[in-house]
Amino acid sequence: MSDSQVTIKLTSDEALVLSRWLEKLQMTDLSRVVDDPAVWAPIHRIAGTLDKTLPELFAPDDDQRLEAARQRLRPED
Repeated sequence: MSDSQVTIKLTSDEALVLSRWLEKLQMTDLSRVVDDPAVWAPIHRIAGTLDKTLPELFAPDDDQRLEAARQRLRPED
């Protein structure tokens, strides 16, 4: 099997919302959520990449930015 890479493109809103969700996921009882330990390697890699590329995660108004991103991503009724 080759070690070719896969590129995933996300909008900044998608990346911000996903990053916060992954953070919550990593702080839960993982065995209840993910039953295959092999899944954690890519989850940690994605989370780490998002942390490095999203400076807004460390902004003083990050909660407001996150909520605004969530609102923009929610489907309209």
